[in-house]
Amino acid sequence: MKKKVLIIIGLVLIALIALLTWFRYYTKSHSPVATATISLSGANISINYCQPYKKGRLVFGTEESGALQPYGKYWRVGANEATIFSSTKDILINNQPLKAGKYSLYAYPGKDTWQIVLNSDFDRWGLPAPEPEKDVLKTDVAASNDAPLSEQLHIELNSIDSTHLNMVLHWDQTLVTVPITIEP
Repeated sequence: MKKKVLIIIGLVLIALIALLTWFRYYTKSHSPVATATISLSGANISINYCQPYKKGRLVFGTEESGALQPYGKYWRVGANEATIFSSTKDILINNQPLKAGKYSLYAYPGKDTWQIVLNSDFDRWGLPAPEPEKDVLKTDVAASNDAPLSEQLHIELNSIDSTHLNMVLHWDQTLVTVPITIEP
């Protein structure tokens, strides 16, 4: 009897692992993994995220309009796992200090302004909002809603000069630019 129970438990565990592996592959086939990286003034900055597609949907807008991502609501800035922002040096994000390290990146999109947030809890699934007491940086930046259409979410790190760069978030016709300065 004990042997049968152990066999059943073993089979259930194998089936569960197979299901989770399939689910992970399946979700990433719809929102593939992407990375934005830059090396500048001795700093290595990277953003690891998953790229959802527009698929004919209204991406950003009011809740009443049926937007995929309603204004003022938590968004993990991507799909699947939490979007991870990391830097090997201390930096300023929109003139606010951020220590070198690894963080989850999320936002509260608005029509004209987005609140960008970095949180110390980075090793987690991205859908539930992280604990606000672990937020290490919050900053508001302007949003443009007349950018060329981007069917898929793209995040880029674009250098301006040897110590300044922009993190650019572009999806649908929304474009958000977040200034970053590398500390000396």
